[in-house]
Amino acid sequence: MLLGGGIGAGKSAVADLFVQAGFLVIEADGIGADVLGPHTEATGAVADLWPEAVREGVVDREVLARIVFSDGADLGRLEAITHPAITAEIERRVADTRGDVLVEVPLQHLAPAGDWIKVAVIADEETRIARAVGRGGDPADVRRRISSQVPDHEWVVWADIVIDNNDAWSRTENTVHAVIRGVRE
Repeated sequence: MLLGGGIGAGKSAVADLFVQAGFLVIEADGIGADVLGPHTEATGAVADLWPEAVREGVVDREVLARIVFSDGADLGRLEAITHPAITAEIERRVADTRGDVLVEVPLQHLAPAGDWIKVAVIADEETRIARAVGRGGDPADVRRRISSQVPDHEWVVWADIVIDNNDAWSRTENTVHAVIRGVRE
């Protein structure tokens, strides 16, 4: 299964329910952090473009985020560096996996090739902002990130199943458990 949605929609909380049900979760964001790890090829490319965002071979993710989330062209350059490596690693991990797997993607084009059931988690913008700020995000930065992401209506079109995560968490849990039962039957 594929799980997608924007910042603050609740992807990670929903993914945790899949983990509790025995799914292996592969997180594109975590792989992205590895791709931009110390002294990697991608980190070198970032240092070439934005030297102020790399110190001693280590990406300062806050500095890099301020740069790329305020300029669409810079975000595109970063994605051209990181996305091919992220997609390749996701596909490698999927190929090595036996059993139930859930790939959590923040962008639709990071989804691995294949015939997947696609699940989108959506929530209204103010809810998403409140959640991300509650986790320590800066409100202005969160708004910039949301504006650079795929809007919910595109996730809805992409998905086979949509989980509306605006309501009580118990409702979301019930929906996810129903999805898991349906997939396993």
